[in-house]
Amino acid sequence: MRFLYYTGWRAGEALGLTWAGVDFAAGVVRLEPGVTKNREGREFPIAALPPLAELLKRQREHTDDVERRGQRIVPNVFHRNGKPIRSYAGAWDAACTKAGVDGRLVHDLRRTAVRNLERAGVSRSVAMKLTGHKTEAVYRRYAITSTADLAEGVAKLATVHGSEKATRTVLPFATAGKH
Repeated sequence: MRFLYYTGWRAGEALGLTWAGVDFAAGVVRLEPGVTKNREGREFPIAALPPLAELLKRQREHTDDVERRGQRIVPNVFHRNGKPIRSYAGAWDAACTKAGVDGRLVHDLRRTAVRNLERAGVSRSVAMKLTGHKTEAVYRRYAITSTADLAEGVAKLATVHGSEKATRTVLPFATAGKH
């Protein structure tokens, strides 16, 4: 779930991710064309986000341990004792209940990732490439603006207006008929 929180990828993309798509040397995770909903490949630079890189390193260590104990190769990055995860609904619901946030959807993590990218000032075109949104119309549905976001925007505007006061003289608009 933390992988989804950081990347904004779809749950099915993460569950289908194999170790062949994780390149620790290059510091990226890749989805090949054809395995994503929009059929386009995708790359997420994990080296630039240390908590994500660390999460994947720990998962690799866990997978190595499962492979040693079971004497078999585990291709999936995310698995249960070496077997692909088919459903996480029960575990997700239990975690939400324990956290006191019943009714949340795994897909909410995708929205959160988009909001985090927006708040970080990542350009929309880059954010869309990272999360796999093909159209801006769909992406905008995920880029939800809260009251706090609006207040932050106005606070930034106030900074601009505060600096104008010290450096500019504001002249009144010309009245109708005068140029």
